[in-house]
Amino acid sequence: MIIKLLMLGVGLTAISGLPGMLLPRRSGAGQCLAVLLAVLGALLGGAGIIAHAAGVKTEILNIEWTLPWGHFSVGLDALGAIFLMPIFLMSALGSIYGLGYWPQARNPRTAPRLQLCWGLMAAAMAMVVLARDGVLLLMAWEIMAVAAFLLVGTDDHRLAVRNAAWVYLVASHFSILCLFGCFGLLNLATQSFDLWRTLPESVSPGLAAAIFALGALGFGLKAGVMPLHFWLPGAHASAPSHVSAFLSGVLLKVGIYGLLRVVMLLQNPPAVWGIMVLILGTISALLGVAFALGQHDLKRLLAYHSVENIGIILMGLGVAMIGLSTHHAAWVILGMGGCLLHVWNHGLFKSLLFFAAGSVVHATDTREIDALGGLGRRMPWTALFFAIGAVAICGLPPLNGFVSELLIYLGLFNSVASKWGCVALAAPVLAMVGALAVACFVKAHGIVFLGTARTPAAAKAHESPLTMRMPMAVLAGGCVLIGLFSILVAPALNAAISSWAGADYAAHIPLESLYPGWAITILGLSLIAATVVIGLLYRFVFRQQQPRETGTWDCGYVAIGPRVQYTASSFAQMLVGIFRWVLRPHTQQTPITQLFPDGSAFHSSVPEVVLDGMLTKTWAWIKGLLVPARGVQHGRVQQYVLYILLALVVLLLLQVPVMELFREMLGH
Repeated sequence: MIIKLLMLGVGLTAISGLPGMLLPRRSGAGQCLAVLLAVLGALLGGAGIIAHAAGVKTEILNIEWTLPWGHFSVGLDALGAIFLMPIFLMSALGSIYGLGYWPQARNPRTAPRLQLCWGLMAAAMAMVVLARDGVLLLMAWEIMAVAAFLLVGTDDHRLAVRNAAWVYLVASHFSILCLFGCFGLLNLATQSFDLWRTLPESVSPGLAAAIFALGALGFGLKAGVMPLHFWLPGAHASAPSHVSAFLSGVLLKVGIYGLLRVVMLLQNPPAVWGIMVLILGTISALLGVAFALGQHDLKRLLAYHSVENIGIILMGLGVAMIGLSTHHAAWVILGMGGCLLHVWNHGLFKSLLFFAAGSVVHATDTREIDALGGLGRRMPWTALFFAIGAVAICGLPPLNGFVSELLIYLGLFNSVASKWGCVALAAPVLAMVGALAVACFVKAHGIVFLGTARTPAAAKAHESPLTMRMPMAVLAGGCVLIGLFSILVAPALNAAISSWAGADYAAHIPLESLYPGWAITILGLSLIAATVVIGLLYRFVFRQQQPRETGTWDCGYVAIGPRVQYTASSFAQMLVGIFRWVLRPHTQQTPITQLFPDGSAFHSSVPEVVLDGMLTKTWAWIKGLLVPARGVQHGRVQQYVLYILLALVVLLLLQVPVMELFREMLGH
């Protein structure tokens, strides 16, 4: 029954974009039907997940097909349910958000395609999680990649958008090539593509290491792990904002899910693999937030914070893998609990932040932070929701980001008294990441929503419609709910931990016994109550006093204007300078040679080091080497037929024992 509910939900989600393609393009009826189908599919899928969590027996659906490999096999376990819930939730909320952000009546050319690809991508992501067979997973993975490519390139009349979409497609296909190798070796080891079967103990360590390496490369590329993140900033910045929210908040976690499945295939992974994952996570978290600090594009800034939070998730996974290898149950429970809870938390607050950024873009038609300012008075709801998302992503109480990061901290500190105490060295790095995230979002929220408008577009900004604010309110409520009552989600996390670890770890030591869940609830409620009291005092006591007016110290300026305010560059200049060795910032400045200069200009930027500094240059060098090969392309069909004939002759000759034939000729 549960699998039927889930498959029905996946099917409705997959076809949700068809009404927009079949009905008149300038009519909003198609989009409304698409939203209805997406919401209905999400409700059915959510009902199946809730029934599974309630203990209803979940069957496995096996259907043979005519393909030479694999079979159609789908199922759901506690680990898959953790990843499936955000997919259905964001599928519904993003569709509703699109009614106001990307209405079909104003975008008749692109909106139908967006809705079609939205449903296909969401359904394919769900099938990746439900698939028990590697071949089925690869098919769903390819559909997900192509649909996401078309979504990133929705606004395809812009060159930057097209370039970002093509980079994403190349990265996606390299990812699936790695997964072909991973599942091919899995079939070699087990004579099956079953993803829920552990490798036999007779498998050589080298083969197991190759499966893990290819899986980590393929799934890590999709997750955006540093330095495999090069596709992520451009794709997430260029896509429509609700697509960016889906990509960042949910699709990246499909890569994490795949990596967890690969680790499940290995009964006792070596501790060194966990250390490698922990190191990669630490690097991704630190450098992700460092690159975010130097960004002037609001959505690009949020994209780099996705790299940071994927790093935090991997830090939890690394702790759990080390605990699994060294048989430390508390490390497994705390590390995996923090990892899985941060999967949920990041899906909530990062989607909320991208929705809020989309609201800003919808009102001002710009993503440039320095072209905004003063939006808090004109867009109070958007400013509030962005602030909630910012507090959550910085890991501050009383919101959800604090709880998942606390679990990872506890897992790291738990290793201090053991011979693996070096693992705890990642804790101060995680603390530094949190501090830098606070600085980055003080910059983003302060410059975008506070101060005065820097441009006419910002001065004319307006609040977003209800269809955009309602999904933000739901996500903000989720951030508050998990932050205050994280103890309520502990049973789902316990079941997922036991499913992943292959033993009843969480049954013997429940997650709720390893961290102060109810104390966090009391602390959070106290903080909220104190905030409300201070707000009421300000509103009804201090605000009633007669204000005094006096002149402002103007630092020598004749007239105060918007340009006197801090810019994104000036706010983060010191911190960007600290990480200059890796960020490689570019600055352009007009030299001042006079006492009273006519005018000057200053511009700074932080390029994408991996894509612009390494891959693009390497590709240009390869293209230069291949220039002589263009001589074979004459456009003449006769020559192309000759090429095919020569290729066939070579292939035939390779099948003939040439040396034996030559000896026989000499013998005669």
